[in-house]
Amino acid sequence: MELVGKTIGIMGLGKIGLAAAKIYKAMGMEVIAYNRSENEEAKAFVKYVTKDEIFEKSDIIDLHLPLNDQTKDIINEDSISKMKDGVIIINTARGGLIDEDALMAGLDSGKIYGAALDVNKTEPINDDNPMLAYDNIIITPNMAWGPVETRQRLLEIAIDNIRAFQAGKAKNVVN
Repeated sequence: MELVGKTIGIMGLGKIGLAAAKIYKAMGMEVIAYNRSENEEAKAFVKYVTKDEIFEKSDIIDLHLPLNDQTKDIINEDSISKMKDGVIIINTARGGLIDEDALMAGLDSGKIYGAALDVNKTEPINDDNPMLAYDNIIITPNMAWGPVETRQRLLEIAIDNIRAFQAGKAKNVVN
């Protein structure tokens, strides 16, 4: 699927959501967002909308919300019914944001084209979780941040910190 011209709806525009919004905008996507407050920097390229507008207008919905009483199962049978046919759902935030039964029903009906989940309600995911049988769900083990290059960079930072400490020039010190 070509992303240029598609509408991405970001739910939760904190630091991570804002960083994602910048990437999506650079890919030529229209970026809309639902958030408790508006970020002045984001207003230059993000259109703030209501929760229902996210569901109704988005080709892709990207979740960056905390899990609380207001956000638990925010993706549910009702919200899915408001979504465009063929929507894609991405969740790298909290597993409890999605009602997994409603997600699978949406996938079965074709309402949802696919999902990318780095988090699930039960972690680690149970071997008998029916979502594992879906070809149109990508599930990562709550570490989508961990490509080989990222882990290598983290090791290099740790080694550099140790060497600096040994040389009497500690850095990245937490007080």
